[in-house]
Amino acid sequence: MVDVLSQNEIDALLAALSSGEMDAEELKKEDTQKKVRSYDFKRAVRFSKDHIRSLTRIHENFARFLTTYFSAQLRTFVQINVVQVEQLPYDEFIRSIPKMTILNIFEAEPLEGRMVLEVHPNVAFAMVDRLLGGTGTSPSKIASLTEIETIVMERIFSKAFDSLQEAWKTVIDLQPRLEALETNPQFMQIVSPNETIALISLSTKIGDTTGMINLCIPHVVLEPIMPRLSVNNLFFSPKKTRAPEEMEVLQERLHRAKLPIIAELGTSQVTVREFLNLAAGDVIALQKPIDAGLDIKIGDRWKFVGTPGTVKGRLAVQITDIVAEGEETNDE
Repeated sequence: MVDVLSQNEIDALLAALSSGEMDAEELKKEDTQKKVRSYDFKRAVRFSKDHIRSLTRIHENFARFLTTYFSAQLRTFVQINVVQVEQLPYDEFIRSIPKMTILNIFEAEPLEGRMVLEVHPNVAFAMVDRLLGGTGTSPSKIASLTEIETIVMERIFSKAFDSLQEAWKTVIDLQPRLEALETNPQFMQIVSPNETIALISLSTKIGDTTGMINLCIPHVVLEPIMPRLSVNNLFFSPKKTRAPEEMEVLQERLHRAKLPIIAELGTSQVTVREFLNLAAGDVIALQKPIDAGLDIKIGDRWKFVGTPGTVKGRLAVQITDIVAEGEETNDE
């Protein structure tokens, strides 16, 4: 990316060139020289900036859905926001989280492989305390999970994956499923230590308790759908095609739809006084020649021209012409 200089930097550069502190020829030589950038193969760049932006958008929705879900479950103030989306080796992620933490290992078909939702103990135990009738505080020292605490956490985090499914539905229809709940990162090895992962960090506040929720997604899991994570494809929704059976049902319903048919002899305007004085045998002059056809309307649209008559003693109209689209009525 080309660096853009501020106005102050441009003024300082021009002043240095004018005073002789810098030589323009030397600057040209520096530009022509090849620039070498170091590359760490242990931190391989697998996700482009486009992918990172797409993951950020997806998980901003995830954070919003999680906020709604936990607020309803815990009945207290919950705020969850995306802090950072980055890529780093899996080993670095393991070393960055606490030695005792809540690790929700899950799979999400049709993707192959396992992912991890890591929840800081302060946040997890505040949730448990709130669900069990407390105020939502976290113990100062956490040694291990009891059987009851484990069951409560499994239930609340299992349903939290519904929010992940909803956030990803614009890209792929995931079916997340909790596989296991661990507390020691050293016992969790879902990919090789040097495998690149996407780490989505969510800042979480529950009442007065704050902490982080980290979503670890290995690159090898997302690799089959990487093209879909481009900005061009992220918000593209293919047109829905209907099955032949659906089309037949739709056509049948259209054929049975009822529409009003109106045959107008013509129109006229009279005053209120004339209308009140109408009596049997009076004649109302219509604004249409006597030899002009009747306007036949389907709903409120003029579609046909016809002539009046009778069929088996009943009034009827015979269609004599089809009105072209855009024509006006033949009233004069």
